[in-house]
Amino acid sequence: MALISVTRLRLRSVRYLPSFLWESLLSVLQAKRASGNLKTRLVRDANLAFWTLTAWESEAAMRAFMTAGAHRRAMPKLLEWCDEASFVHWHQETAELPDLREAHRKIVTEGRMSKVNHPSPAQMSKQIAQPRI
Repeated sequence: MALISVTRLRLRSVRYLPSFLWESLLSVLQAKRASGNLKTRLVRDANLAFWTLTAWESEAAMRAFMTAGAHRRAMPKLLEWCDEASFVHWHQETAELPDLREAHRKIVTEGRMSKVNHPSPAQMSKQIAQPRI
């Protein structure tokens, strides 16, 4: 059984893009090397939105990754950089990552919004745009 984790982040300005991409690269490299990581994928969407999809052996492995290294350093910056942020986790039999349609369906039906300092109207109304790659 694998734990699937999906996040969607939308930058509120293109000026944050270079720093966000750098922090994302470091976090993806950290995830791929993390104990218990089964798969990792980062997807660029339209309108400065980005999705992360990861599969983990356990929730403990995912939490150990989240609270360490590059990911831990990046998380506080996202409060300022993003105007939309949401996530969802679920268990499934395989470590196969969902496609973005399934990820969107899960995040809308079972996910939660994350705190951001400058929420967009969509974030405030808990609306998550469909992916448009």
